[in-house]
Amino acid sequence: MGPGWYLRRLSRMGPAEVVGRARHAVVQRQWRSALPTPPDWPAHPRFTATLPAGVLGKVSGEAVSRLLATADELLAGRAEFFGVERTDFAAPDWFLDPKTGRRAPSDVYAFDVPYRSEDTVGDIKQIWEPSRHQHLTVLAAAYAVTGSSAYAERVAEHLRSWWAANPPLRGPHWVSGIELGIRLLSWVWTRRLLDGWPGAAELFEENPDFQLQLWHHQNWLATLRSHGSSANNHVIAEDAGLLAAACAFGWFPESAGWRAAATRSLDVQLGRNTFASGLNAELASEYHGLVLELGLAAAIEADAAGTPVPDTTWDVLLRMTDALASIVDHRLRPPRQGDADDGFGLIVDGTSTDRWASLLASGEALFGRLDWWPPVPGDDVRTPLLAALVSRTPRSSGVRPGRRPAHLRDAGMTILRSGPVWVRCDGGPHGFLSIAAHAHADALSLEVRHDGVDVLADPGTFCYHGEPQWRSYFRSTRGHNTLELAGRDQSVSGGPFLWTRHAVTKVLEVHTPEEGPARWSAAHDGYAPAVHRRTVELDGAVLKIVDEVLGEETSGEARLAFHFGPAVTVMLDGTTARLRWPAALEPPAVGDSPAVAAEGSAVAEGAGRPGLTADGEHMAGFPGVDGAGRAGSAGVDGAGHANLAAAAGSAGAGGAALSDLAAGSGRAGGSAADPLVGRVSGSLAGAVRTAVMELPAGLSWSVHRGETEPPLGWYSAGFGRKEPATTLVGSGTPGHLTTLLRFS
Repeated sequence: MGPGWYLRRLSRMGPAEVVGRARHAVVQRQWRSALPTPPDWPAHPRFTATLPAGVLGKVSGEAVSRLLATADELLAGRAEFFGVERTDFAAPDWFLDPKTGRRAPSDVYAFDVPYRSEDTVGDIKQIWEPSRHQHLTVLAAAYAVTGSSAYAERVAEHLRSWWAANPPLRGPHWVSGIELGIRLLSWVWTRRLLDGWPGAAELFEENPDFQLQLWHHQNWLATLRSHGSSANNHVIAEDAGLLAAACAFGWFPESAGWRAAATRSLDVQLGRNTFASGLNAELASEYHGLVLELGLAAAIEADAAGTPVPDTTWDVLLRMTDALASIVDHRLRPPRQGDADDGFGLIVDGTSTDRWASLLASGEALFGRLDWWPPVPGDDVRTPLLAALVSRTPRSSGVRPGRRPAHLRDAGMTILRSGPVWVRCDGGPHGFLSIAAHAHADALSLEVRHDGVDVLADPGTFCYHGEPQWRSYFRSTRGHNTLELAGRDQSVSGGPFLWTRHAVTKVLEVHTPEEGPARWSAAHDGYAPAVHRRTVELDGAVLKIVDEVLGEETSGEARLAFHFGPAVTVMLDGTTARLRWPAALEPPAVGDSPAVAAEGSAVAEGAGRPGLTADGEHMAGFPGVDGAGRAGSAGVDGAGHANLAAAAGSAGAGGAALSDLAAGSGRAGGSAADPLVGRVSGSLAGAVRTAVMELPAGLSWSVHRGETEPPLGWYSAGFGRKEPATTLVGSGTPGHLTTLLRFS
């Protein structure tokens, strides 16, 4: 970060935060010259925070199978982090970024490590994530359900290796408090799940290396807790880790004080980080899940230790759980709002266990379900373990919603539902605290899903550090389903996790009856003095979107963007877009390239020329075909022969089609060397879903997919991963712009 960034960051701090950061800087200078010294380790510490007898027998066989499938991969040395597969995980290098091949400095004072510089350390997320040790809780859980010592021995090998390679305050793993907090929570559960293994006490209670690490982790968190404009999910992780460790490993003279301080702070910070409606104040859906997981784990740890958190802490966790149940779609997926980095608070399940179903199952076990809750499968490992540690259930008090909330007023989130159609309307604050670190410039944006499939999609996040062009795109206004005016974002960015001007949004009208048409209207001042107002109506299978730019000074071209999910095929004919997507439960995984069905492997017979279907429609939604139906470079080889797989007939016909085609090269499939290459997602010869989108005629419409200069037409299914997806952009004079989306 350059001097300008630090000045902008300083401008977003209040006086108390400036003083607090100065104190932290003094402590860091003191630690550079003289590490604090831990007290004497008690002579015979005992670990008593064990699981109740018989609880492991309550875990379903299906959940155990998923757990062991992941644990066996780890045992074989295979792991995947943010889309990068590792085969060196039998004995990992804790400082290696496999994505860039760079290795972070391991013997440098922690606060001198330039962790934001990818040129120096590589992708810091790739380095930090394995050191959260959540793969060790998975291996320990596999030991707990099988009794196989191979899992426990691998855990011991990794812990001893990590402790030896990461002495206190040396290297990148001591820089960020959220990493220390989550790592402590992992150690608590690793020890708990290894109880019964003969080497457990030698690895933990009788190990001076563990003593040193444990004390320094907790002392760091107690001394350098996040505050001010940084008191977001980071401070929750710090408090949760400190509280859990002080409860489960309460063997130091400071343990009681740490436990009390973390309990107070967690209660205060959870309240500040959560709207009264129960949604996380960062308005970033994945961070709602992270904070809820962390809060539940910490509160349950305190309960198990006989030092319960206040009822106000449980009340916040209850509200968060009900809020999550209220906003998920038909597949129990929450919105894709704001930043997402695949962060978990506690993992004891296999990778194929659904995160959100598991979290709701835990909420149901702890708080009890309400009549309006969606059905939740209760077949994960974590839920019975958490529930067994709580002193009493249900853990509920106060008034809970009598019907499923559709409008969470303080968060500005409105969910419109009609049969299989789910629509999220964004009319909330720009973000949390003065820097709004995890916000996107997405005021008035929409997400639209049909039976859980992304139709109009929020493109996601993709990255944080090292790739500023991509970071900017995925959180920009043009990267969302909303209107851009005069080529600028609604809110002003001051850096990757900093916004210096926040658009203010006001919800004007909400009408969400249990039956019949629903309506939502909101406006924002991000283009002041002009105002963008959007009205959305959902009536059965028809969605109507009206965009207006109001005010005397409305100069500048408007660009209205619609981003489609990766499973959606788009065929554009003038201002009519025909949409198709497979009716399968989930779109194929990123990178899959199944064989093309014979009837979909070439341009349909009778099309006459590349870029037209058999019915003569323009296929502008496909790579390599522009808005006039002319074949471009993508998907057409050097001789001009089409290499596109086209739909056999129009969107309403029953012929086979491909939901994605190669973008940018004329080859199907993908490779790391060519980021423009999309994936072939298979035939639509079976069941398909269709929709027709009537676009505003006053705009000039263009199709974009997998473009890089500048980025446009991308979808990020998870952190570190992106794939081409179709985006329609309408450009022209702002006015009364009406869009109709009709589902068949």
